[in-house]
Amino acid sequence: DICGVEFRNPLMLAAGIMGSNASSMNWILKSGAGGVVTKSFSLNPHPGYPNPTTVAVEGGILNAIGLSNPGVDNFKEELKRIERKNNVVIASIYGATPDEFSSLVSDVQDYVDMIELNISCPHAMEGFGASIGQDCNLSHTIVSAAKDASDVPIIAKLTPNVTDITEIAKTCEDAGADAISLINTLGPGMKINIDVARPVLFHKSGGMSGRAIKPIAISNVYSVYEAVDIPLIGVGGIYTFEDVVEFIFAGARAVQIGTAIMDEGVEVFNKINLGLEKFMDEKGYSSIDEMVGLAHREL
Repeated sequence: DICGVEFRNPLMLAAGIMGSNASSMNWILKSGAGGVVTKSFSLNPHPGYPNPTTVAVEGGILNAIGLSNPGVDNFKEELKRIERKNNVVIASIYGATPDEFSSLVSDVQDYVDMIELNISCPHAMEGFGASIGQDCNLSHTIVSAAKDASDVPIIAKLTPNVTDITEIAKTCEDAGADAISLINTLGPGMKINIDVARPVLFHKSGGMSGRAIKPIAISNVYSVYEAVDIPLIGVGGIYTFEDVVEFIFAGARAVQIGTAIMDEGVEVFNKINLGLEKFMDEKGYSSIDEMVGLAHREL
C-alpha cells in the first residue's frame, strides 16, 4: 500500500523505458510489474534531441533524450488503453510553470491512480527538470500547485545532483507531496568517441542509469527515510531481488525498474518477484511492511 493505492507487488516500470504507449505498458504489466510509470510528457508535443540519444558505458547507460513526447492530448489516448484491473498506472508529467503542472494534473488524473512529477531530469532543456528539483523554492511551488489540482496521490521524483537531497525531500513533503521517488539519473556524464574526437551523444552529456548508480540511490533513500514521514519509492540500478531488498531495508516501500529491462528483457519482473517471494519465505517475512526501513534499527 502506498498512499492508499494497493499494489499486487512492489515492482514498477520506471519512467522513460517502454512507457510511451499502452501496448508496451500492458506487456510490462503482464510480465509481472505491479504498476507502470509512463514516459514523462508535457502539455504540448516536444521533439527532444536528435540521435544519438543513448550510449552504453561501463556500469550502465548514458541518455539525453530531451523529454521527447507527443503531448498530453495524444498521451491520454494511450492511458485510456492501459489495462488497469489489479494494476497501478502512474503518469509522469513535466512542465516549466506551476500552471503547466496544474493543467496536466487536471487533464490526466481521471485515467491514472497516481501522478509523478518529473522535477529531476538532468538533460532537460532550460526551465525543466533538475533546474526545478535543485531549488527548494521552485520545488515547493511546483509540488504545491500540482497537489492543489489533484484528486490522486502526487509523487515527487528527485534528482541526486544536489548538495543535500534531504532538504529537497522535506520541502516536497511540506508542499503536500504524498510520496517521493528517488533517484533520477546521475550526472550529467559524457562518453567521447576517440576515433572522431567528439562526444557520442548529440546533446554531448546525459544522465547515467544502471548498476553503477545503485549505491548512490540506496544512500539517498536511506537518508531521506530519516528526514520525512511520507512513503519512498526507490529507483536506480535494480536488477535482482537482492537489489530490491536493499532498497526496502533502506526505507523504500516499492521500487521502479528501468535500465535492467534493456539488459534482461521484460522477464526481469517475474524473476525478481520469484526471488523476492522465496527470500521472504526463507527469512520469515509475511509482508513488505515488515521489511521497510529495517536497516535503520539500532543494534
